[in-house]
Amino acid sequence: MKTLTTTALFAVLFLSTAVGEEKQMWAKSILGQKAPDFVVEKWLGPEPRREGKFVLIDFWATWCGPCRKAIPELNAFHKKFGDKLVVIGVSDEAEEKVRALSNPKIEYFSALDTKKRMNTALEINGIPHVILIDPKGIVRWEGFPLLNDHELTEKVVADILAKYGK
Repeated sequence: MKTLTTTALFAVLFLSTAVGEEKQMWAKSILGQKAPDFVVEKWLGPEPRREGKFVLIDFWATWCGPCRKAIPELNAFHKKFGDKLVVIGVSDEAEEKVRALSNPKIEYFSALDTKKRMNTALEINGIPHVILIDPKGIVRWEGFPLLNDHELTEKVVADILAKYGK
C-alpha cells in the first residue's frame, strides 16, 4: 500500500510539474500578431516617441503588489535599452492615485486610460500584464512579467531586441 501511495504521489507531482511548464495567461494571447491600437487618455509627462522603436506596455495599478514589485525591473529596462525600447506604464486609476505613488518611483513613461480601451481589446483579467511590441507593431512577448519560469528578464528583452530589431 505504501508503494502505491508513493507511486501515486510521484505521478501527481510529475504531472503537475509537466503541466506547470505551460505559460499561464490572464489575457487573450496575441503573441506573433499585430498589437491593438495604443490609445491612452492622458500622459503623465511627455508622450514618448515610439516610431521605429520597440514598445513595452505594462498594464498595472497602484494597489497591485506584483505590479509594484515589477517597477524596478521596468526602470532598469528603460535605462538599459532606452535607445531601442520605450517602456510605458498604463493605469486605469485616477490621476491623483498614480501621481501619489512614490515608492517605488516610476522612471519610465506613464499614462492613464480609465476607459480601459486596450485592457478590453486584450481581454486582460489579471495584472500586471505586459506586452512587448516590435517596431513593426507585432507582439513579441506577453504575459505576467514575474511568472515563475516565464519571467520577463533583461536577457529576454535583449534577445527579443536582437532577434526582431532592424
